[in-house]
Amino acid sequence: MKKEKGNNKNILMILITIISIALIFVSSYRIINWYLDIKESEKVKEKANEYVEQKYDTYTIDFEELKKQNKDTVAYLKVNNTKIDYVVVKGEDNSYYLSHDFERKYNIAGWVFATYQNKMDGTDRNIVIFGHNMRDGSMFGTMKKVLNKDWYNDKSNLTIKLTTKDGTFDYKVFSIYQIKPEEYYINTEFDGDEEYEEFLKTIKNRSIKDFELDINKNDKILTLSTCSMTGKERVVLHAKKVEKQ
Repeated sequence: MKKEKGNNKNILMILITIISIALIFVSSYRIINWYLDIKESEKVKEKANEYVEQKYDTYTIDFEELKKQNKDTVAYLKVNNTKIDYVVVKGEDNSYYLSHDFERKYNIAGWVFATYQNKMDGTDRNIVIFGHNMRDGSMFGTMKKVLNKDWYNDKSNLTIKLTTKDGTFDYKVFSIYQIKPEEYYINTEFDGDEEYEEFLKTIKNRSIKDFELDINKNDKILTLSTCSMTGKERVVLHAKKVEKQ
């Protein structure tokens, strides 16, 4: 009887050891793949940004060439004092670019993309752009900085640059906050001016800082969104389109 118990104990220990080794192998495999995907994303970003040229505060984008590489190309986004300087794409849904890069290859880092509901033809009242909060700072991994006083108290950071086929446009930050996942702030369609004004009032009042920037039904806005570090909330920035000064 004792011998049988001893054998069972040995078998159990062997099983535990095998499972532990398997878990270590799987974890190592995932870490290696994560690292390789991140490295690949950096290379893809460098290649895409070869077609982005900055001249003073304006960006010239070779959209024709970029569209040859990816027909979903719609814009270029630049946020000061972050690592956000990406060619932006727009898919047929909001799922594809969560796991595919600019070259349309599977990548855990995904890519920076506008919501499929945007038209990107100058008529959108709310252009919404997403990106993963990557731990290495890629994609929207440095967007969490916008919640820091050092970032939002620096006026040079409050002008977001968005370049489309129609030119480079300035967007002034009027609201930043962290919130639980919801659909409201990424709304792109509104039933008239009254509903839009109520929307603008709501998202402005959420801000952790009053940027003292007036906004009304005639304004068009840009919304940037990513996950918080815990993944349970969203870091959000709203900015309104303004004339260049």
